[in-house]
Amino acid sequence: MDHAAKGAAALASSSFTAAVGHYNDAIANNPQAVDYYIKRSTAHTRVSPPDHASALSDAETALVLAHKRAKRELIVQSQLRRGIALFGLQRWADSKQCFDWVKKLDEKEKTVAIWEMKAKGKLKDLTETDAASKVTIEEFPQIELPAASNIKPQKPVQKEEGKENAPTAQPASAPAPIKPDGVQTPANKIRHEWYQTPDTVVVNLFAKGVPKDKATIDIQERALAISFPLPTGSEFDFSLDPLFGKVDPSASSSKVMSTKVECVLKKATPGQKWASIESTEVVQKGEQPADDGNTDVKRAVLGNQSTNTAVPSYPTSSRSGPKNWDKVVDDLTQKKSKKDKAEGDGENGGADDDDDGIDEFEGNGENAFLQSIFKSSNPDAQRAMMKSYQESNGTVLSTDWSEVSKKKVETSPPDGMVAKKWGE
Repeated sequence: MDHAAKGAAALASSSFTAAVGHYNDAIANNPQAVDYYIKRSTAHTRVSPPDHASALSDAETALVLAHKRAKRELIVQSQLRRGIALFGLQRWADSKQCFDWVKKLDEKEKTVAIWEMKAKGKLKDLTETDAASKVTIEEFPQIELPAASNIKPQKPVQKEEGKENAPTAQPASAPAPIKPDGVQTPANKIRHEWYQTPDTVVVNLFAKGVPKDKATIDIQERALAISFPLPTGSEFDFSLDPLFGKVDPSASSSKVMSTKVECVLKKATPGQKWASIESTEVVQKGEQPADDGNTDVKRAVLGNQSTNTAVPSYPTSSRSGPKNWDKVVDDLTQKKSKKDKAEGDGENGGADDDDDGIDEFEGNGENAFLQSIFKSSNPDAQRAMMKSYQESNGTVLSTDWSEVSKKKVETSPPDGMVAKKWGE
């Protein structure tokens, strides 16, 4: 396994000191690899105690290299690590500026919203004269890019690498800040699950020993964010943004337990079924979500009303939308009643000026026979006859509504003939 692969494995297993050492060797062999600097910056941020200055240096080097190669994704990740390092150095305005640049390049980056919220929280308590309230950086820093000849491995980390299995004072001091709250789940093993009821969505983040007094849970109309400190001294950030649908933050709740963090989100539209916990759409401020329809209609269909007056919808490929076959039969029945009455009165010779051609079966003796079948059939059979006859272009006539209602009735020409569209 090469040094970069060892560094990635160490980073994944939360062995951050070892990860820095492996990436030192990897960068010495390839000083132009952007990803190595990003990963080493991440490791510097998460060691105990964090080395934010080294993390910033690596992030800025990665940013310049990524910009030089015009790699958008790498620019986003480098700028994000730069902002996190600046946040650790308590340069709040510079940190927020980096997060703004990240959002400009990738609005869907999930973690930047959490860090931006943290930076804003710090800035609101500062005065205009405070140095941390002023932006002092440029989007792309003016620094000298490293070359193989001037790569200097970090001696403190390499010195420790050979003694990874030896007891040192550092590991003993790392758990001290969270000892009263018990042992936490490693960051790479923290997972989440969700389920829903007609009125709520429940999100569980499984992590043992989350400190209640240091956990931050932010429930917004279309977003959920959870953050808390890890034993390494870094922050664990979890966010769902945007949520599949709107929630009511004032009616939602959260609870930090010994084995998990539970958030109960109150649906803004009761009865709405969420297909997933997150939506793939980009929600702008003030925009109405696509999945929200007329609330009254949804409640009428999904709510606990005793009478459902909604008209059933059947499969169709018509450009004008689904046809209401119940209405077709009702109209047909009404027209025939008018016609029968006119014949009985001897007016107009049985003609019906309102008939717009809906009676498909009038004409020769064969159609008269079909008409008699239609009149003597029950409403379901009548619907089936009308739907099958119209959709098949007059080639199919069925009285089985249970079959016809499921799909469009395709054209079925007689043997030896071929169905063609008009003009072919």
